[in-house]
Amino acid sequence: MNQVPTAPDGLQAAGRERAMRRALALARLGPAHGPNPRVGCVLLDPDGRTVAEGYHRGAGTPHAEAAALADARSHGVDPRGTTAVVTLEPCAHHGRTGPCADALIEAGVVAVHVAVGDPNPVATGGATRLRDAGIPVSVGLLADDGEELLRPWLHAVRTGRPYVTLKLATSLDGRVAAVDGTSRWITGPQARAHAHTVRAQVDAIAVGSGTALVDDPSLTARRADGGLFEHQPLRVVLGRREVPDDARLRGPGGPLLQLPTHDLDAALRELGGREVRHVLVEGGPKLATALLAADLVDELHAYVAPVLLGAGATAVGDLGVTTIGEAARFATEDVTRLGDDVLLVARRLKPAEDMSVEDRSAAGRSAAGPSAAVQTAALSTQDGRPGRRAQEEI
Repeated sequence: MNQVPTAPDGLQAAGRERAMRRALALARLGPAHGPNPRVGCVLLDPDGRTVAEGYHRGAGTPHAEAAALADARSHGVDPRGTTAVVTLEPCAHHGRTGPCADALIEAGVVAVHVAVGDPNPVATGGATRLRDAGIPVSVGLLADDGEELLRPWLHAVRTGRPYVTLKLATSLDGRVAAVDGTSRWITGPQARAHAHTVRAQVDAIAVGSGTALVDDPSLTARRADGGLFEHQPLRVVLGRREVPDDARLRGPGGPLLQLPTHDLDAALRELGGREVRHVLVEGGPKLATALLAADLVDELHAYVAPVLLGAGATAVGDLGVTTIGEAARFATEDVTRLGDDVLLVARRLKPAEDMSVEDRSAAGRSAAGPSAAVQTAALSTQDGRPGRRAQEEI
């Protein structure tokens, strides 16, 4: 007779996985934006029953493990002898809160199961500290699910730059504006509303200075009724031309940051140093082309409308591709219908972790050169004409 796999704490595999799926669901209740990862924790008694749970609600609030321990005590449950199932390795450092590994040790947990190890050099080491205290720790339970949940955060911590999502809003033939520069509206209200929910989940929105000057966007995250979401992302302008004092970017919304550079890798590393984990780029064909040419786009959000323009600015310019084998390829992750429009979400096949810092820096400098530059004078419409384009169509 085959025995059901058990852990050192005696829990069967099915019970551990069930608890981890609950911990992942709890983690998703936390904010997607902010410097800290989304983490969930479940405490199980020796029989595998859930006795407490918690999740991290954002920077400055208790971590998931501390929240779960507090939940247990608030219900009169002594956490001693419980097993902790947590989506990310418990931290081992003193930040705004104390080390989670120490809290678990002091609480008397007997085992810890983790989905993903913590790559943050500041916080890592919790598993080692727990093991040194005689508490067995397993890492890798539903690891793929944990990696997916933490994708932007893990990417930012591992690479030193934020996860970059490039938003495109185009006609069926890939146009972002008509010949006269008009673009409002290519996509419909449902697509535009969806784009605002994405804005409310990222740390920053970036555009080029040409787009900022020509389109005068607000770059706010707005609800269907026109009101602002509680979270407003940092508004980033790339380029050397100053944002006017009366620009909408200086109005209500998130803070404004101008990075006067054409070096995209340096700009992203600057944002990473400011703990920006996820940046949404909405700013024009030239900026989109430069980022793609530099291999700095991690995810595409392509909103495609059933409209044909036949001419006008295209979403992406020359990437230097001369044969199909050189094409920038992405893997389709999701396709969603939004009214008459379709949203295609795709992720690049080559993750940034495969590129060295030197490779990314060289690619960023190359993209800033004449052939694919983020030139401030060219960040309006692709043919250089003044006019509005579709990327700040919302």
